[in-house]
Amino acid sequence: MTGPSQDWQSDRYQTNAGFVPVLGMPALELLDPRPGERILDLGCGDGFLTEKIAEAGCDVVGVDAGPDMIRVAQQKGLNAHVMDGQALDFDAEFDAVFSNAALHWMLQPEKVVDGVKRALKPGGRFVGEFGGHGNVAACRTAMISVLNARGIDGAAVSPWYFPTPAEYGSLLTRHGFAVHTADLIPRPTPLPTDVGGWMDTFGESFFKALPREEREAARAEAVELLRPSLCDSEGKWTADYVRLRFSASLPG
Repeated sequence: MTGPSQDWQSDRYQTNAGFVPVLGMPALELLDPRPGERILDLGCGDGFLTEKIAEAGCDVVGVDAGPDMIRVAQQKGLNAHVMDGQALDFDAEFDAVFSNAALHWMLQPEKVVDGVKRALKPGGRFVGEFGGHGNVAACRTAMISVLNARGIDGAAVSPWYFPTPAEYGSLLTRHGFAVHTADLIPRPTPLPTDVGGWMDTFGESFFKALPREEREAARAEAVELLRPSLCDSEGKWTADYVRLRFSASLPG
């Protein structure tokens, strides 16, 4: 994962968002890692899915912009490194690049795809899943609204890139990839805590735009804006996730 104003702490992530890597398993199935392949896990987080790739008999390298996440991945014995996904430093060494729940944090997607292309061997494949058009639309709108009400352009501080399949497919095609699949998948996702915990983990960019003394009130206001649509009668919260799952490959 990466984000301009995000402080990726593994403990907080596990508490509020441990579901994210678990729900990435279908994307891993689409990757279909094969024994002996060398695979790059782009935005590997704490290495949950990196481990699964290694268990498939692959030589896997994980990279992530969050030092604390990489610390945890390394403690698991994984080959993991701190690296900006928009500045990948590999040259034709991977059979595949995989990414789950990370690409939407990288606001320079042209640089990401260019780096992925350079990292892949001829015929290499690029498979992943990330936030697509409409992802967390209610959450994003609520946070933008509370900032706008305080005189700050909320949309301008949004840390996310949520493209349509056509938009992302066009980007991949421009960089020489053949796109095999690119689909939006609505995935309402029960939260292990309330939406405030989710915002603490993923919405820092919004609230850091405010003076420190205003942040708690703004967060509480955003939670209340979301309560009618995302909280059920038993007090359980569900986030309005929409994922873009894709597979593509380079010419052999």
